[in-house]
Amino acid sequence: MNTSNDRRLFWACWIALIATAFGFIIRALIIDDWQKQFGLSETQKGEIFGVGLWPFALSIVLFSLVIDHIGYGRAMVFAFICHVASAIVTICAPLMLAKEGAGSEQVLAGQRAGYWMLYIGNFIVALGNGTVEAVVNPVVATMFAKDKTKWLNVLHAGWPGGLVVGGLLTIALGSTGIIGSNAAKPIGWEWKVALILIPTVIYGLMMLGCKFPVSERVAAGVPYRTMLQEVGIFGALIVCWLMTSEVGRVFDWPNWFRGNVVNFLVLCYGIYVLSYGRPMFIFLLLIMIPLATTELGTDSWISDLMKPVMKDLKWEPGWVLVYTSFIMMVLRFFAGPIVHRLSPLGLLTTCSLIAAGGLIALSRAEGTMIFAAATLYGIGKTFFWPTMLGTVSEQFPKGGALTLNATGGVGMLGVGVVGAALLGNIQDKQIDRALEAKNPTVHSQVVGAEQSSVFGSYRALDQAKVDMLPDDQREAVDAIKAAAKKDALAKVAIFPLVMFVCYVILIIYFRSKGGYQAQVLTGHAAQDEEFTGGTIGPGEG
Repeated sequence: MNTSNDRRLFWACWIALIATAFGFIIRALIIDDWQKQFGLSETQKGEIFGVGLWPFALSIVLFSLVIDHIGYGRAMVFAFICHVASAIVTICAPLMLAKEGAGSEQVLAGQRAGYWMLYIGNFIVALGNGTVEAVVNPVVATMFAKDKTKWLNVLHAGWPGGLVVGGLLTIALGSTGIIGSNAAKPIGWEWKVALILIPTVIYGLMMLGCKFPVSERVAAGVPYRTMLQEVGIFGALIVCWLMTSEVGRVFDWPNWFRGNVVNFLVLCYGIYVLSYGRPMFIFLLLIMIPLATTELGTDSWISDLMKPVMKDLKWEPGWVLVYTSFIMMVLRFFAGPIVHRLSPLGLLTTCSLIAAGGLIALSRAEGTMIFAAATLYGIGKTFFWPTMLGTVSEQFPKGGALTLNATGGVGMLGVGVVGAALLGNIQDKQIDRALEAKNPTVHSQVVGAEQSSVFGSYRALDQAKVDMLPDDQREAVDAIKAAAKKDALAKVAIFPLVMFVCYVILIIYFRSKGGYQAQVLTGHAAQDEEFTGGTIGPGEG
């Protein structure tokens, strides 16, 4: 870090990422409290989880188109306002509930209004989270243009760091009483939501007076249209299709309307840029879908998937996520020497194999060995996200904030459209097949009608009917569910194996060109000649 301003700005960006992680982990840990108070269905819980993710992808991509015009500082003001406003709106949700003694219709109306307050609160925080990512990634890539991959890894240690700190604080508050006369009364979820204000206020104060750098692309004189051309028609097609699929699913748009929206957006983009996009960038965008499924998709399910094993140990399933997040946080601080030794693609290739082994080990682990398997998985997933961002930033500096943040946006959208849904679909189909084979009578009683999804038709358990079964039959169904959860972990290991093949292809390609070299714009020189040879790119073109 060259100046005191750079140091202060970097750590402010790091804490801002902690704030985004607080929102994620707190929501995951208090969703059952919301369900009880607001009478949420499982579907409504899923909708609240979803709205905490897809607006993130929208804001990170859309802000990337204008971030160089409005300025990083103004964007961070917007993010700060979103984080504060989301906490206020969410905490005020109980005010919508009917008062004691109200009629059933009033109770239902109050619960419905409360649900929408929760939904809006989580929508706002997701917008803020995406804006934070839209700012901090290009800011750090610009400040450390000579060593991008290292510092993006250190920056993104803030995400698992936030999961660890936020998770521990939320768990601690769950078992703490309020001081004073109400000492025996558990602390309400509202106090847990308010925890996000701690890192929010800190990063807001730290950024006061900070001077944000001019982006690398702008400083080098690369035109705005050139940035768009790096993504090109095919890149825009991937981004627009994923965005429209997710938004269309949320708002129940018909397929023909979704298709026309995608066609219109891509056509307009293509007419302006007249470029198909950089083939390697398109390839890296596609890799982000299995990468995000391996990391965030599995993380979103890991507590639920580990319930059977952790229940036997009488431990909270959430400890697995906290533990693997702690591993990620520590290792990302030491990314520099590892990247310099292996190269970015070498690190990604190695981590793909480790992550695949970790997922398979998790699917077979019993008892305390679950933490040995989780260690392997945690190490494997540690460097995926920031090293991919570093690779994109090094190879496509003329793409500026757009190529960098479109990569993160596609990853997040890939989780929503493909990753998280696929893990659930694997479980539903496995339970359906196994229960029908082992006990057709029980199967006919508890498995619902056929439903459709992007992965084909499936039939899911009706949990209310399962709860009504005799103890022995219910235990048999639970055993099948536990086996299905493990099977899902084993099957998702195919994604890091696909990534391994893709990274090997890239390594072979770069070796044919003389080795991996970072493309740096005029005025910069790469620091490590071994893997970032410092090929100087023109400022125009």
